[in-house]
Amino acid sequence: MTLYHFGNCLALIYTPYYFSYKYSGLSEYGAFWKCIQAGGIYMFTQLCKMLVLATFFPFTDNAENPDLISEFLKSTVDLADIIGMYVVLAGIPGKGHSKVLTAGIGWATAEVILSRALLLWVGTRGQEFDWRYIQKCLESNVSLIQHISTVTLIWLWSRHDLQKTFKPIVTGLIVFNCYKPMLLDLLISVLLTGPWTALLIKAFVTLCVGVVTLQIYAGLAQAIGIY
Repeated sequence: MTLYHFGNCLALIYTPYYFSYKYSGLSEYGAFWKCIQAGGIYMFTQLCKMLVLATFFPFTDNAENPDLISEFLKSTVDLADIIGMYVVLAGIPGKGHSKVLTAGIGWATAEVILSRALLLWVGTRGQEFDWRYIQKCLESNVSLIQHISTVTLIWLWSRHDLQKTFKPIVTGLIVFNCYKPMLLDLLISVLLTGPWTALLIKAFVTLCVGVVTLQIYAGLAQAIGIY
């Protein structure tokens, strides 16, 4: 039972990442090492964020009365992810869809390996089944969509041929993605929802952002012929 649970969680968390790489055409572009490079930049970015958080925002156990200003400033540190993704995009040659998918999948894969691998190895090998790990796996799949959407927004923002009417929308969505974890956690704490409902809320919001991003990207791609 323990081995079955562990294998089930591994398949649930990593299969969408593999299929995204395999069937998006990235394997034909030889993008594997670019994904590795994106993962390296991800690790460096997270190290910088950890140093900033540990220096200016030491951990305090105050979950019952969180300081909103402190949480806002902590979420502001996530702007470093935007810089890291921009650096990844700048270092990837090729067309728009290959750049976006390579950066997004590479970044998301590095995150899921560093943040979920040890958790699954320690947790799912226990004697008792726990739905918490299934929820974490599904949440990682939501993160894949979020990272690809964020990278797409950064690519759109960097384009000089993006219509001016879309520029505020793209900028607003980038900023929203930075503060989305804080906002969703605040909403979930107010609604007092369970873990499954919280997961559905996160998935719904991420899907909405992804659909809007896809519409803007599709319009620009069709206009300049980068499919």
